[in-house]
Amino acid sequence: MMRSLFRTLRYKGFRLFFIGQGISLIGTQMQLVALSWLAYRLTGSASMLGLVNFVSRSPTFVFAPLAGVITDRIDRRKAFFITQALAMLQAALLAWLVLSGRIQVWHLFVLGFGLGVINGFEVPVRQALIFDVVEDKADLGNALALNTTLINGGSLLGPLVAGPLIALIGEGPCFVANAISFIAVLACVAAMPLIVDAAPRNAQSGGRAFREGFQYVRAHAPIRSLLLILFLVSLVGFPHQVLLPVFAKEVLGGGPKLLGALSAASGAGALLGTLYLAGRPTMNGLGRRLALAATVFGLSLVGFALARTPWLSMLFLAPAGLGSAMVITGCQTLIQGLVDDPLRGRVMSFYTMAFMGTVPFGGVLYGFLAERLGAPVTVLLGGLACAAAGVVFWLRLPGFRAKARPILERKGVLEPRAPAALQGARP
Repeated sequence: MMRSLFRTLRYKGFRLFFIGQGISLIGTQMQLVALSWLAYRLTGSASMLGLVNFVSRSPTFVFAPLAGVITDRIDRRKAFFITQALAMLQAALLAWLVLSGRIQVWHLFVLGFGLGVINGFEVPVRQALIFDVVEDKADLGNALALNTTLINGGSLLGPLVAGPLIALIGEGPCFVANAISFIAVLACVAAMPLIVDAAPRNAQSGGRAFREGFQYVRAHAPIRSLLLILFLVSLVGFPHQVLLPVFAKEVLGGGPKLLGALSAASGAGALLGTLYLAGRPTMNGLGRRLALAATVFGLSLVGFALARTPWLSMLFLAPAGLGSAMVITGCQTLIQGLVDDPLRGRVMSFYTMAFMGTVPFGGVLYGFLAERLGAPVTVLLGGLACAAAGVVFWLRLPGFRAKARPILERKGVLEPRAPAALQGARP
């Protein structure tokens, strides 16, 4: 079982990627918790919390298309190294401002915007790089699930460390830890062998290359369906995390320790979800699990919105984390399996826009509604919308399956089935 779960670690390139990211992402999650609490401490406003989140993440939506075009032209390993170095610089500057007592609200906007631009380039590059360093593409699903497992492992460990640390000595050390953690990923990327030359030199102009990617997505029904459900869940579901400081302080009567515990509960559920997907030998049934995960995520948010005790809130956040992680990983895995190699960077930029790029818009909406309707009602409405999206995807699953499976078989991601067995196959 364990050998199957971690089978892609036999590839040196992915093994180095895994080690570096595993260390760095703990620091990243520490920074996210500290930044959220810092923004709420400085402003005391749910709407300002949403606005800070918007400014720090919206550049991802704007710059991801350009990043996708560039990703299909350059050495992805070098590009990933540069983005990590810039993110390290951002964390170090934020740490200095907080520890020196110079931090102001406008610093959060400026540095958040800078990190958003960096992430707009980093995410498509990272997703395409994972494809490069996995030699047997049948193992792609395992590699992507392990990558998301790292993120969710950081979501579990980072808040558990950050919450008590903020309560004891403030937010500054969390930013210091994040800056230091980038040393590991930079060292691993520098040692990473380039397994394949998977950066096709696209000679088209930027505008024409972008239009080609857009037309490809529009004409590719399975990819379009996956991006749509990811877009909807990211817009109305994932921004609930923006309001966690409000829940911790105003609804549940706690502080930074409780905020860390709430974030960790979500991270624990997400970790279980991605470990489950990583242990699956094939993509069979992934579409069905994706629909179920979106529904579970939405219903869990409804439960969280109605809870009024810390333990019950954490109890609902765990399956919410599980569902969200399976939606993210399931969409990512299926898109990576379906897309043609020459357009991989551009299609993954649309994935970035649908996932990370829409969250800030949802965060502003959440902040606006929370000021008027209250945080619990806002999260409840978002949860109901996510559950509805999962049900709709479930109802449309037969058509999705009929179009997606032949492509996955042709690309060698799924083994072809005998015609008699095709009726029961579920990609």
